This record gives sequence, C-alpha cells and structure tokens, in this order.
Amino acid sequence: MIELEDTRSPILEHLRELRDRLIRATIALVLGMGAGMFFARPFLQVLIAPLQGASELQLLKPTENILIYFKAALILGAILASPVILYQLIAFVVPGLTKSERRYLFLLMPMAAVLFAAGVAFSSFVVLPFTLSYLQTFLADLFKAQYSVGYYMSFVANFVLWVGVAFETPLVIALLARMGVLSPEQLKRTWRFAIVIIAVLSAVITPTPDPFTMSVVMLPLLGLYLLGVILAGFTYRPRPPVE
Repeated sequence: MIELEDTRSPILEHLRELRDRLIRATIALVLGMGAGMFFARPFLQVLIAPLQGASELQLLKPTENILIYFKAALILGAILASPVILYQLIAFVVPGLTKSERRYLFLLMPMAAVLFAAGVAFSSFVVLPFTLSYLQTFLADLFKAQYSVGYYMSFVANFVLWVGVAFETPLVIALLARMGVLSPEQLKRTWRFAIVIIAVLSAVITPTPDPFTMSVVMLPLLGLYLLGVILAGFTYRPRPPVE
C-alpha cells in the first residue's frame, strides 16, 4: 500500500503542477485579451484590408460580429501573453530549473512577444494579401466572391496565429540550448530533418495549395531556424549530470 502511494505521489505532483501552470497561462491570456480589446477594431481593419473591395463580407448570424471582435482581441491577447505562456510551458517540460536558468528565462521572455508580433505582422502584411489576391482571381470569371465574416475571420485568424507561433522557433531553440536539452552539434547534424519538418509545417499553415505561397512562408521559417542555431552557439550550456 505504501509503495502504491509512493508511485502515485509523483504523478499527482506533476498533474498539480500542470494544473497550476495552465491556470497561470490562462490568466495571462485573459488579461492580454482584455488589453487587446482596445485595439481589436484597428486590427480587424488590417485583416480586412487585403480584400480591397474585390469581395464582400456578410454577417450570417446576429452575434457573429461580436464573436469576431473577441477573436481579434484573443489573437492580440496571445501576443501579449506569449512570454508567460512560453515560460510556463518550458518550466513544465524542463523541470528543476536552476536560479540562473530561471533568470535567463525572465530576461528572454519579452523576445517571445516580439517574435510572435513579428509573425502576425508578416502574415498580415505580406503573405495574407498575396494569398487573398490569388484566391480572388482564381475562376473569377465564373464566381463572385462573397465571404461569410465568420468563415473569413476563422480562416485569417488561424493563419496569422500559427505563423506567429512558428516565429517563436529561434527563441525556443536558444532556451533549450541554454538548458542543455539541445546542443549546436545536434542541431547541425539534424538540419535535413529540420528542413523536412519546416516544409511540412509550411504546407499545413499555408491556406493555398500553390508552392509559391508555401515558399513565402517556408523561407522565413528556414531563416528563423538558422538564427536559432546561431543563438544556440552562444547560449548552450551543458546540463550538469543528476547525482
């Protein structure tokens, strides 16, 4: 009976830690969403701008405009809360962080918001206009584009959100190298696998099937991976063996 309790105890501790970290991340996201509500309208204007009057957006449900407003605020909240969310994730995945490692995390966490915002901006101002231009001109002589606001915003929100997450790659690599989980040598040996993974990720993120749009997303991700490898060379510290 005692052995059974000893076996369950570490599992329960991990579950409690997971619960606590999820609660902290959720609180940060809610607070960030509250701040994002003040900028949701101009953000929506940016996301709608690529249509350039060539397509019409239609509300199909009475509450759809309110849901869209909160979805835009949620994306902005994710940008603001990304440092806290990333910290909670890394602290759970890599337990037993030393004081110096926690201090290093706190110093680099603001970069998470910067990279996330850069990914959202890149997808909103570069990839999205090109993608929508391609979609609107395809078979334009047969069909008139009239999009549902809900579908359009879900389409756009998922796209910019995942590109923002993908832009966190160099920071995640640098932090894992600092904690001794990854080494620059490992990253250099597995660069072929990294290219395949990035290609698959780009294909999943890209909303259109054409290879050119996929390349527009893939090239900056490859550059971010290379940046992560370079940063890993500066941040890598071998993790001391557990006694």
